Amino acid sequence: MASNSINSKEKMSFREGVDLMVDRATLAIGLNPDTAKIIQACNAVLQLKFPVRLSNRVEVFTGWWAAHSAHRLPAKGGLRYSMMVNQDEIEALAALMTYKCAIADIPFGGAKGGLMINPSNYTEDELREITRRFTMELARKGFINPAANVPAPDMGTSSREMAWIADTYKTLFPEDLNQNACVTGKPVNRGGIAGRTEATGKGVQYALQEFFRHPDAVENAGMEDGLSNKRVVIQGLGNVGFHSAKFLHEQDKVRITAIIERDGAVINDDGLNVHDVRQYLVETGSLKGFPAAEYHENGAEVLEKECDILIPAALESQIHFGNAMRIQAKLIVEAANGPVTYEANEILLNRNIAILPDIYVNAGGVTVSYFEWTRNLSHMRFGRLQRRYDELRGQNLVAAMEALTQKELPDDVDREISRGASELDLVRSGLDDTMRMAFQDLREIMKTYPHIKDYRTAAYAIAITKIAQSYYDLGLAEPPSN
Repeated sequence: MASNSINSKEKMSFREGVDLMVDRATLAIGLNPDTAKIIQACNAVLQLKFPVRLSNRVEVFTGWWAAHSAHRLPAKGGLRYSMMVNQDEIEALAALMTYKCAIADIPFGGAKGGLMINPSNYTEDELREITRRFTMELARKGFINPAANVPAPDMGTSSREMAWIADTYKTLFPEDLNQNACVTGKPVNRGGIAGRTEATGKGVQYALQEFFRHPDAVENAGMEDGLSNKRVVIQGLGNVGFHSAKFLHEQDKVRITAIIERDGAVINDDGLNVHDVRQYLVETGSLKGFPAAEYHENGAEVLEKECDILIPAALESQIHFGNAMRIQAKLIVEAANGPVTYEANEILLNRNIAILPDIYVNAGGVTVSYFEWTRNLSHMRFGRLQRRYDELRGQNLVAAMEALTQKELPDDVDREISRGASELDLVRSGLDDTMRMAFQDLREIMKTYPHIKDYRTAAYAIAITKIAQSYYDLGLAEPPSN
């Protein structure tokens, strides 16, 4: 009987779980259910099946693009290459992107794309041809455009694929002045922006730093103030997981006590060197045999290791009905999309385990994508107009300080004061500000609605409130009478 109960719980789809979280927030803030249905609806889903000739054979590929919301344009979302891609997942991720953009105050609708493919089975030339053909199919149907639908890297894709997409789009629409803005996450020398590659991981760091600036939040999570020396378990050493762990270890001095990957996990309670683990994984394709660490073949069990902070940065549904009771972290930071299922979320909340939700924590990627998109539209790098002016002001300040004190400032202090902000400085400043303000908004809505006790409900409440206001303004939904 218990087994049947568990199985029925596990049958809830990713999309259904996301919708239930919206329903909860709708009840919490008293939003009109009809307005909530408008917000939840996925505007358009395109499924493609297209053939590609590869050297000595022809293969037919299946892909999707879901535009969840067009309340603001363009619709923005990552493009993933994976054999696990399906329409339900793409629709759920597109919905998450809508809510994520609203929380981060980014004027985009949400979208998501996916191609059912295992990239490791193809050569670079073959992947380029597949990507170009997929782009052509999307463009012909109006599902890629700087003003309507703008992809970005996701699982299985990188700046390389984004460069191929941009180049294909330019070939199809050479007269489009803003053609570079058709996709974000491009290489810097191809219209990209400094800081985009590590943006999601950097955003995770900024989210945690802001969390630890609020002593009451830290105390409620059962921890002491300060990130330094906190024990962190991280799942996934891809782009997001690696950069999250790297920045937290190097700059905040946390202890990465376990790293989980597909083939198992490595554990060292004194702390792992993230660079060394990543290098070993790249060279060998496995964590097994990594020196100065204990190897566990069952990585899923290591999610249950005692720690202060657990950062799932891999796939969705990693913490579920079956293991939620055994999770021993004090704080879960969702660097991946949907790593905690709806059922697991209920269990963890009942156990008073704090969760910083995905629609807040991993908003760093789309935030910096927004910066890249606006940079492409302006056709000018950030800082070009004011950097040297800032340097001159800094030099004048140094001169004034030396004149007043009759002493020369040390060279390193002089250089730091006189230095103008680089584009990377400005990007990271904007990202830091976004993550700080978003967390403060979460706390504010929890004060406005004292019955909201968890950050996930607060995040969805903020998102649907902002999106509903857009629909009110357009006359597509009936605003509350008061």
